[in-house]
Amino acid sequence: MSHLLISAIHKSSGKTTITIGLCASFAARGLIVQPFKKGPDYIDPLWLGQAAQQPCYNLDFYMMSKNEIKHIVADYSKNADISIIEGNKGLYDGMDLEGSNSNAALAILLGTPVILVLDTQGMTRGVAPIILGHQEFNQEIYIAGVILNQVASERHENKLRATIEYYTNVPVIGSIRRNSDLVIKERHLGLMPSNEDGQAQNKIQTIQQIISEQVEIEQLLSIADEAKQFLVAKSEKNKTNITISLESHIKIGIIRDAAFGFYYHRDLEALEAIGVELVFINALDDSNLPKINGLFIGGGFPEEKMELLSQNQSLKTDIYNAIELGMPVYAECGGLMYLSRQLTWKDKTCDMVGTFPFDIIVETKPQGRGYIHLRETGNGLWPLLDDSEELASFYAHEFHYSKVVNIPNNLNYAYQVLRGYGLDGQHDGVVYKNTLANYAHLQDVNGNHWIKRFVNFVKQVDYRHLS
Repeated sequence: MSHLLISAIHKSSGKTTITIGLCASFAARGLIVQPFKKGPDYIDPLWLGQAAQQPCYNLDFYMMSKNEIKHIVADYSKNADISIIEGNKGLYDGMDLEGSNSNAALAILLGTPVILVLDTQGMTRGVAPIILGHQEFNQEIYIAGVILNQVASERHENKLRATIEYYTNVPVIGSIRRNSDLVIKERHLGLMPSNEDGQAQNKIQTIQQIISEQVEIEQLLSIADEAKQFLVAKSEKNKTNITISLESHIKIGIIRDAAFGFYYHRDLEALEAIGVELVFINALDDSNLPKINGLFIGGGFPEEKMELLSQNQSLKTDIYNAIELGMPVYAECGGLMYLSRQLTWKDKTCDMVGTFPFDIIVETKPQGRGYIHLRETGNGLWPLLDDSEELASFYAHEFHYSKVVNIPNNLNYAYQVLRGYGLDGQHDGVVYKNTLANYAHLQDVNGNHWIKRFVNFVKQVDYRHLS
């Protein structure tokens, strides 16, 4: 199994752009490329998946066990010619002192050679101790090569190469010049999602051309081919005790467009794996809600498209009425914002669906950012454990600049926040009729198989008889 992990010294070193270019370069050679992204990111996987022409899957120590990570990589890589894992932050950065959830830990777990991206702005001889320090810090890590980024000139490149060759045994795999054509527009949550950028494919092709000219692609393929095999652990036993019997066909709507695009691909696959038909809905263009049994509204940037969302009154009315009639709905972050009364951003206010009796304001600083730990209150629609067992807790992720205001005192919450912020610092998962909405982004993993519970709830409600 050929595989590489692309990491860096620190975040914002250009590793995402370089990984996009590598995925596109390998795919252009006719290779089947399987991309992975470490962490709970949604945006980078959209770009990586489009570049590789294969869905990108997340690997997350906080929400997944080591066995589960190994199983995911092995399962999705089995038909690939090469697998590319993009790290997050720096190689040794992590949430604990031991680095148990770092990129380095992932490389060790999977036996993956590391390609280190170095932002060389303002550096020459100083690159050597950085490389040597990263090698020495953990000798289980195999740093197979470095890619120099933001190189100013041929003279700058020659100095860097001479220093690295003289002081280290790490080969320089590529040297990428400063180039505005490599820049992907950013906004408050990171890169602009590729589902919003109509020129995304053109941008990927431009990046691919530059990277393929300035990186030794054949050398990278050789390194990946020589990567040692990792032992694939047996996947952990499915901890959910809910079984799904779909005697009748179930359709679940997925709002996916330029405003809502944050979905884990494995979650959508999990829905299809149990026989659910996914019906994709465009909240910007579709006038009416199709015939569905339930609705899933993921995260995204509704503030960027709030005027168009607000103007689509017929769809908003359909969603509002369906919720009032009892249609099962699950909404995350941007979906929660969409179901509020009003959304305010940059001194503009637009009406949203109006299901929840509160308003949303988008601030200039993060209101909730990072991993979130939630405990069920017992008031949720599809709890993690049976009523006979104690209330369960689980891990998820949140990243939102918006906050809820004008919150009434009588809301019903599914979760208590143990770590993170959620809706108000203490609660998350507001419940109304058969609708659940939270700032937390759930992922269908062994510790929280929310997909089966949600579908089971949709089946029990049987909304077709209510409409």
